[in-house]
Amino acid sequence: MSQVETAARAVAAGPRRQTVPGFLALFLSELGLTFRRLRTIALLGVLALVPILIGVVVRIETGDMHGRDSGPAFLAQVTQNGVFLTFTALATSLPIFLPMTVGVVAGDSVAGEATSGTLRYLLVAPAGRTRLLAAKFAAAIAFCVAATLAVALSALVIGSILFPVGDVTLLSGDTIGLGAALLRVVLISGVVALSLSGLVAIGLFISTLTGSGIAAMASTVGLVIIVQVLDAFPQLHAIQPWLFTHHWLTFGDLLRQPMYWDGVWQNLGLQALYVAVFGAAAWARFTSRDITA
Repeated sequence: MSQVETAARAVAAGPRRQTVPGFLALFLSELGLTFRRLRTIALLGVLALVPILIGVVVRIETGDMHGRDSGPAFLAQVTQNGVFLTFTALATSLPIFLPMTVGVVAGDSVAGEATSGTLRYLLVAPAGRTRLLAAKFAAAIAFCVAATLAVALSALVIGSILFPVGDVTLLSGDTIGLGAALLRVVLISGVVALSLSGLVAIGLFISTLTGSGIAAMASTVGLVIIVQVLDAFPQLHAIQPWLFTHHWLTFGDLLRQPMYWDGVWQNLGLQALYVAVFGAAAWARFTSRDITA
C-alpha cells in the first residue's frame, strides 16, 4: 500500500462532523483494498472453479451411468436442469470452501494491517477506531456476498452449458418455472452470504488479538474446522444447535413448495447473536488496544 493511500485512509478514519459520509469513504477504501489484493482474486477464482469441477464430474458420471438405474439421487436433479447445479454447488461449498476463504479475509482484516505497519497510521484519532472496525466488518460482509455470487454465477453458467435449462423440480417434488427458480437462486445466495456473518465477527475478534496476519487467518480457519468436527459428533447434540455452523444448510428448506422458513430464521438469528457477542468483544479489544505496529 502506498503512503498516499495510507494517509487518505487515516484521514477518513479521523473524526468528522458528518459521520455517515466519513464511514462511507472509509468503507469504500477498505472495499477497494480487499478486492485489489491478488489473494482475494485468487480466492474468488478458486470458488468459481468449484462448480465447474462439480458440473464436469456429474456430466462424466452421468455418461458412465447411461443405461443403469443406480447412482446418487442428486445426479438426476442436476442433469435434468442445470439451474439445480447452483444449489448443489452452494451446498458443497458452504461447509468447507466458503468459510475457509471468509476466514482468511476476516482474520487478516486488522492483524494484516498491524503486520504491514499501516494500522498505527489509520488510528491517528481515537474516535476513528469504531468507524474503522465497522468499515472492516462491512468490507468482510461484502466479500461474503462476492464469494457466494462467485459460486452461484459460475454454477449457473456451467450448468446452462452442460445440462438442459427449464422448469425446476424442487426437493418437495413440486415444479416451478425458470424465472421463479432464478429468484430462489438470488434468495438462497443472500441467505448463504448472511450465514457467514457470524464467522466474520469471530474472525474480526481474533484479528484484534494478535499482530500477526498469518496467525489470525490460521486461527480463524482452524476454528471453523474444529467446530465442523464438533458438529459431527452425536454425543454433543446438546451444544450443536449453538454452533455457528450447525444451521448453515437449512437453506435447503427454501427449495420446497411452500418454502419452510423456521430453520432459516433460526440460522440467521444465531448468526446475529454471534455478530453481537463477538462484534462487541472485537470493539472492546480494538478500542482499548495499544497499537505499536
